[in-house]
Amino acid sequence: MISIEALANRIIREAVEDEATDIHIIPKPQGSLLQFRISNKLHTKFILPPKQCDKLISHFKFTASMDIGERRRPQNGAYSLKLKDQKIGLRFSTLPSSPHESLVIRILQEKNDIPIHYISLFPETSRKLIALLKHAHGLVIFTGPTGSGKTTTLYSLLNENAHLYHRNVISLEDPIERPQENVLQIQVNEKAGITYSTGLKAILRHDPDIIMVGEIRDGETAEIAIRAALTGHLVITTMHTRDAKGAIGRLMEFGIQKQEIEQTLIAVTAQRLVELVCPFCDGECSPYCFSVSERLKRASVFEIITGKTIMSILRGASQGKEKIYKTLAQNINKGIALGFIKEEEYERWVFDYEKE
Repeated sequence: MISIEALANRIIREAVEDEATDIHIIPKPQGSLLQFRISNKLHTKFILPPKQCDKLISHFKFTASMDIGERRRPQNGAYSLKLKDQKIGLRFSTLPSSPHESLVIRILQEKNDIPIHYISLFPETSRKLIALLKHAHGLVIFTGPTGSGKTTTLYSLLNENAHLYHRNVISLEDPIERPQENVLQIQVNEKAGITYSTGLKAILRHDPDIIMVGEIRDGETAEIAIRAALTGHLVITTMHTRDAKGAIGRLMEFGIQKQEIEQTLIAVTAQRLVELVCPFCDGECSPYCFSVSERLKRASVFEIITGKTIMSILRGASQGKEKIYKTLAQNINKGIALGFIKEEEYERWVFDYEKE
């Protein structure tokens, strides 16, 4: 019978080989489901017997320096390992549930940054994103659901900054997903008193040109990010909203005044990661296709609002019949019409988006 340690290593290895972003252990009456999230879809691998599942979760909790005896409250932990000369970061989250504890493992692979020109399906969007770095101060927000590629876009932009503008960049992240040579990275550690708000206050005294905040989660963080943008810093951050316009409403919910948003907000982007169809092979690439590369499998589609559009939204103007910016739905439909995006992506992203 395979040992618990060997089983744990096998699960991690298979998840990395399958390019999964998360591992889910979900309790059921007859056993626990082990699932991998691949391309934003959950795939069931096998069912674990209850006793074996309890031992496996305890093993992961022990390895991540969590309390293996505590099953009544949520816990978080992390550790990293090397797999085939590649460093893999693992972030653990447990939830007490019935009949057994549930565990989710986020897999953070240290990959080389994808050039910003390869991220967007449409080249003009890549040029717009790079142009945002030219601003000396202000606030840029990237929105989208989990797994939409926001973090990859942020790191690629910061890498582009190192080559083009050579400005001092400090990031505040939870966790630090990819170490960057050109960025001074700070890890959020609430136990040590380093929260997003306290970390941002400290960063402002460290003479940054660009501040990258992992996520605006509350009013205090939003207020400090706005203040940083008002005092001569370019602040780049993320939010979880359905579309670009939603980020403006979210800032107002956090208590930020319209005048402050007008003075600081440079741009808001919303993005979705879509599966591509190879234009040369009319579907899956053959082994001889000269276009075979990682960047042709998936790409991001963006919705970007800037300048006058932001002002119009703040003043309550609606888009009406004539769109004042290209929405996510329009851009995804454009990709489908050109034959670059699989038609299933319409049902995945556009249908629900247009219902509202």
